[in-house]
Amino acid sequence: KAEDNVRGDEKVKTLVENYRRSLVMHAYQEELVRQQLSEEITPAQLSEYYEQNKGLFSLEKPLVKGLFMKVPLQSPGWAEVRRLYKQRTSEAIEKLEKYSLRNAVTYDYFYDQWKPVEDLSPMLPVKELKNDSKYLDKNRNLELKDTAYHYFLHVEDFLGEGEAKPLDFAKAEIKDVLINLKRVDFIDQVKEDLYREASDRNRIIYYYLESDE
Repeated sequence: KAEDNVRGDEKVKTLVENYRRSLVMHAYQEELVRQQLSEEITPAQLSEYYEQNKGLFSLEKPLVKGLFMKVPLQSPGWAEVRRLYKQRTSEAIEKLEKYSLRNAVTYDYFYDQWKPVEDLSPMLPVKELKNDSKYLDKNRNLELKDTAYHYFLHVEDFLGEGEAKPLDFAKAEIKDVLINLKRVDFIDQVKEDLYREASDRNRIIYYYLESDE
């Protein structure tokens, strides 16, 4: 109905074309920012910004480090697993790894990386994990079983909601912050370089408004 009754179709076409150009320019700028600035952000810069602004990056969900094993009830030697899974000695870890190759359904060693508690919840028959965000902080060693399996979880370290995110979990956010801090200067520099290049090649068209006099 509007198309049938709105006059000045050329004006609408001009507005649409200007909007299309703006979208294309914006997409190009964002791609330049992604390609150029992402490569300029170094691990040292990420680490420095993180240390200076830890309070800006807080956890929304708890994280843990530790070890998890799931062993069938009929597996032999699970009593030895019960003795070893709490220990972090190289000897204990080596024995658990060898045992897991033969018997365990699941063996997850994550002493060296943080894992979201929500990733562990589906693997453990513990309803409290869904309702108590600090359950694994209060229960660092879990020994459970159901009709088919033994479950062993040792929590070595725990980070709760509201605590500072580990650097590995904050890197993406920090990179976005650093890129945004550099974005304006970078885009201005790109525009200046493009203008200079066009000027050198005589590719600039100047438009002059006619005087009323």
